[in-house]
Amino acid sequence: MDLVRPLPHPITPEARPYWEGARDGKLMVPKCRACGKPFMYPRVMCPHCGARDVTWIQASGRGKLFSFEIAHQILNKAFKVKTPVVLAMVELDEGPRLLTNLVNVTPDPTALHCDMPVEVVFEKLTDEISLPMFQPAGSGGAR
Repeated sequence: MDLVRPLPHPITPEARPYWEGARDGKLMVPKCRACGKPFMYPRVMCPHCGARDVTWIQASGRGKLFSFEIAHQILNKAFKVKTPVVLAMVELDEGPRLLTNLVNVTPDPTALHCDMPVEVVFEKLTDEISLPMFQPAGSGGAR
């Protein structure tokens, strides 16, 4: 199998629900039962209140583009993705922010803007690993 990006190794129990959800086409995020706030990245302790009572929720998959960068060169040779690539920070409607790629969009700074609505789309790498990425809301393109 010749992949365009290296496979993540979801080996920590804290991240297992995230990767299992992505495999099934669901964007899962941890949420603190004590303070009620969702967060990202997966961990055993809430970054907001320090409680260890963490559960998982399925996020809507909608959000807004918080920040972005257009990469014209990939420095890590393990990544064979075609450039330019839009690297994005997406703020989910539920609150947490994710580092991701913005896909199904022209990689042109005049076509992109912060606060533009985005939605999740999954790129299947293997039968077990899918990566959540985002596209402009309503573009309807699946990867």
